[in-house]
Amino acid sequence: MANDTDIASLEKALLSEIDSASDLDAIERLRISTLGKKGRVSELMARLGTLPSEQRKAFGQSVNQLKERVTEALEARKSQLSRDAMSARVASEWADVTLPVRLGPLQDGRIHPISQVWDEIVEIFGDMGFSVAEGPDIESDDLNFTKLNIPPEHPARQDHDTFYFKPKADGSRLLLRTHTSPVQIRTMLSQKPPIRIIVPGRVYRIDSDATHTPMFHQVEGLVIDEHTHLGHLKWCLEEFCKAFFEVPDLKMRFRASHFPFTEPSMEVDLDASAIGKPGQWLEILGSGMVHPNVIRNCGLDPEKYQGFAFGMGLDRITMLKYGIPDLRDMFSADLRWLKHFGFLPLDVPTLAGGLSS
Repeated sequence: MANDTDIASLEKALLSEIDSASDLDAIERLRISTLGKKGRVSELMARLGTLPSEQRKAFGQSVNQLKERVTEALEARKSQLSRDAMSARVASEWADVTLPVRLGPLQDGRIHPISQVWDEIVEIFGDMGFSVAEGPDIESDDLNFTKLNIPPEHPARQDHDTFYFKPKADGSRLLLRTHTSPVQIRTMLSQKPPIRIIVPGRVYRIDSDATHTPMFHQVEGLVIDEHTHLGHLKWCLEEFCKAFFEVPDLKMRFRASHFPFTEPSMEVDLDASAIGKPGQWLEILGSGMVHPNVIRNCGLDPEKYQGFAFGMGLDRITMLKYGIPDLRDMFSADLRWLKHFGFLPLDVPTLAGGLSS
């Protein structure tokens, strides 16, 4: 039978073990071994039934007091160890919030320069009131050539310049579009004037060198109404170039040229001082007033409607603006190149914030 001396000795031993506990796991093990169902204090309570009735009350009170003091000691030591653990964690996991933000893996990606310039052009012409039109990459010979006033003997229709599919049973052929102009035709066939669209997209021609690839990108513009004239075309192109190259003023040169789908037709040259190369002229696009035959082929009256069209290579003006020396690098899938010339995902071009900021 345990007496007060045994209880005092047990208490002293338990309190010493509690004070020596080094972590929360040790405290939990002590709690179980002391106050658990088979713990040392619980075993004392189990002896009550073996004691004479006159000793039970005093013994029970002593054991309960022991249990309370041990419980208090366990809770106090647990609280202290919890505070120590939190202090150690804070000391080891601190962060200097004054450091600059590190780019995470999700921000390591880059927007391709072509995609960026695509968005820049849409932003500029959208501000002028143009909408974006799209069409399929696979086109009919009729929409790609015939309705654009391109005669059968034209070199562009030869097999060495155009990707043709196998002829159909009726002799007609599908092809990979050689320009985005078929979308202009589709728009005029399906929509009544006034029309004001730009058409960015992929086009295909059999060609490959430092400045040409079998697949490249174009953007074309079309305006059809009853009053548009050549002065409107010149103003539109001048404002576009100033906004795109982000210069307050520039010089442009319009040279007479020939395209089957425009009359009169003009090549447009840009004074290269706009991109830091004074003393040079750079050809950037072709343009002109829409040929009456094209308007007529789309079911419109050329005596009532007129307009202008223009087209330029997205890849070419991207190379000019951002100093990219070789067109083929744009399609090489070289991540080092893309990291150098690419744009961050949040660099969304806006006229108010700066296109290439």
